[in-house]
Amino acid sequence: MAYVDGFLIPVPNSRKAEYQAHEEKWWPWFRDRGATSMTVCWADDVKAGKWTDFQRAVALEPEESVVFAWMIWPDKAMRDEAFEGMDDAAMDMSEMPFDGKRMVFGGFVPIVDVTA
Repeated sequence: MAYVDGFLIPVPNSRKAEYQAHEEKWWPWFRDRGATSMTVCWADDVKAGKWTDFQRAVALEPEESVVFAWMIWPDKAMRDEAFEGMDDAAMDMSEMPFDGKRMVFGGFVPIVDVTA
């Protein structure tokens, strides 16, 4: 069964192009380790909620936007194996164009998956 990694990431507006290039650069790394797709979305209509919201989830600061992203894997085992390799020297995370401490992420098992 497919497995989904989901992400919420606060990114400075001034680094949008750099962030996009960062994701495009690393996509082959994940693809080569089994990911079947990646979608990265820049906030467009993300309003403040009454109790919680995307902005509070990442402690959004002024002049930042929330990125909502996900990767699809064939199964959890393949995803786990890929992430074990993130310690590789080839996966240098020192120059991320966002504050990784405020990133929210997790793995999910689909329970409804429909396409028109």
